[in-house]
Amino acid sequence: MKNAWMDEALSLARQSLGRTSPNPAVGAVLVKDGEIIGRGSHTYAQVKHAEILALEQAGDGARGATLYVTLEPCAHHGRTPPCANALVEAGVKRVVAAMEDPNPLVSGQGLRRLHDAGIAVEVDSEYTEAAAQLNEAFIHSMRTSRPLVTLKAALTLDGKIAAPEDNSGWITSERARAHVQQIRRHSDAILTGIGTVLADDCLLTDRTKLERSRPLLRIVADSTLRVPIDSRIVASASGDLAILTTSAASEDRRRALEYRGVRVLVFDGPGGRTDLRKLVEYLAQEQYRSLMIESGSKLNWAALEAGIVDKIFFYYAPKILGGLQSLPVAGGAGRQRRTDAMQFHRVKLHSIPPDEFAVEAYLEK
Repeated sequence: MKNAWMDEALSLARQSLGRTSPNPAVGAVLVKDGEIIGRGSHTYAQVKHAEILALEQAGDGARGATLYVTLEPCAHHGRTPPCANALVEAGVKRVVAAMEDPNPLVSGQGLRRLHDAGIAVEVDSEYTEAAAQLNEAFIHSMRTSRPLVTLKAALTLDGKIAAPEDNSGWITSERARAHVQQIRRHSDAILTGIGTVLADDCLLTDRTKLERSRPLLRIVADSTLRVPIDSRIVASASGDLAILTTSAASEDRRRALEYRGVRVLVFDGPGGRTDLRKLVEYLAQEQYRSLMIESGSKLNWAALEAGIVDKIFFYYAPKILGGLQSLPVAGGAGRQRRTDAMQFHRVKLHSIPPDEFAVEAYLEK
């Protein structure tokens, strides 16, 4: 059953997407006598949580009001005091949350504290899925202690991402590419391979130019540090560029990059390659909640084979390249038997008018 107040809270939370990491996006609405008396949405820079902002807007009117919030109020002292305590002190009589907070520091404790103080509490299961989707990366990070890794690619209908010769122009339309920028906007980090940098001299920036809680961390997998010092991605480094390499790389090249403000991450993996699992562990330690992979055929397969990919977002254009030399979305050794194919579930199709579509799916693990 639809709830206008929870719909409003979700709308407020969506407005803060991209501006809250490593925290979740949360919206809160205080209602009394059938009217909204306070609204709030959290952003990392603003510090205060959505519930506190709604309480401040409502003032003394909060006493006897009902709070609709997209995520369980916190019960621990982090950057701010517990929201549950503030709600008790303000005299709120009822709290309706869309879902419990998966953060182990909360995980039901906020609702219990409210209940113990005599406040009526409820989890609106009708909105749990929508609230969880809103904070997918945060929830995944809380439950697995690692960032959500999404493999993105633009493909022809026959699964090709590049032609054997001239690759000028785009596979997908401007409309599809604009949608990709929204995914970048909601990502904490983005990974590509040195081959893509050498071929495209790309920047990998968030081109929406909207406010972010932190800069998009751009990462290049480059086992021997071939990245040109005068490339656009190095020239634009401002604490937001990391090169993933191995101990076989030149120490002089490493120092030259670090001098230009580039983080050089030495993670040795099997076969002289970089270790993508160690990269994911590093991102988790630095509280990056999400990683987007936009790369070529080899790195795409390496990420899938390493088991770091959680989901895919493939954009399909109404084109066919054909041929045995055109690159598939995932190269490498591949799986040798159909029965060994990687399986996906929770598949969603997204229409991109007039003739394109995207496939979103989760890797079975």
